[in-house]
Amino acid sequence: MALRSPLVEVVAITVVAGNVPVEQGTQNALYTVELCGSNVPVYAGAAKPLQRELEPATWFHGMDGLGDCGYAPALRKAEAIDAVDAIVTAAKEFPGLEVITLGPLTNLAMALERKPGIVANISRCVVMGGAACTEGNVTPAAEFNIWVDPEAARAVFLSGLPIEMVGWELSRYKAVLNEGDIAAVMGLGTPLASFAIGCNGRAREAYLEQTGEHGISLPDPIAMAVLLHPELVLEASEHFVEIETKSELTRGMTVVDRLNVTGDARNERVWSEARSRGKKARICWKLDVAGWKKALMEALA
Repeated sequence: MALRSPLVEVVAITVVAGNVPVEQGTQNALYTVELCGSNVPVYAGAAKPLQRELEPATWFHGMDGLGDCGYAPALRKAEAIDAVDAIVTAAKEFPGLEVITLGPLTNLAMALERKPGIVANISRCVVMGGAACTEGNVTPAAEFNIWVDPEAARAVFLSGLPIEMVGWELSRYKAVLNEGDIAAVMGLGTPLASFAIGCNGRAREAYLEQTGEHGISLPDPIAMAVLLHPELVLEASEHFVEIETKSELTRGMTVVDRLNVTGDARNERVWSEARSRGKKARICWKLDVAGWKKALMEALA
């Protein structure tokens, strides 16, 4: 969607271990860039979370992360420098840079640790991750991207970045591509449209197994649509957010202070770091579903 949009210039794509190992994710990014006819550089990043072993989501997305459709390997190669250096360099070279994260936050957390000052050069940071005051999709409490590397997520949320959190819940129910939507996409007859549906074939099956709901849930394109078209967010508000890193039960939970009670003395010890180091994140609560689907169709046409 970003590569097809006249609204932005994509200066870098960085890859992190998440749904699949970083090597496979890098191949997937390179393949997609080729399919879009783009020359945007792709950088491979962290092969594992900051303090944990990688637990991928191949059961949901297929062993190759693209529905095991057998897409041909990309002809291009990743750039020589790593993703962390690429983030730091882009932030320095492009003041006002907009960042969007569609996986675990490991690369970004490492970049912020290496050069904390880049925060001042980033004007937006749209995070596809978390579940705001609702159930998760990998545990009852947590969404996958945050759960995989909660330590990285916590570091990013406490960094002072202007975060806009687009939770997994926004991709459910009416926002899911239903049978009619899928037929409309396929009816476009473009390679991009075919790829968008094909690479989500296993995800379509897994979503039904997980939720009992038919269709394709697309949280990443929804987050990208929010970056490209901020007006698609119909309801949003700013709150402190903490990420649980210690509990086995609630690991990766995005704890949103929706009622702004963290200033209460009873919460002071737990929330003191969030209030002193971080800034309030903008939580997206409601999406213009028709507008998001229109943006997707325009990108694939």
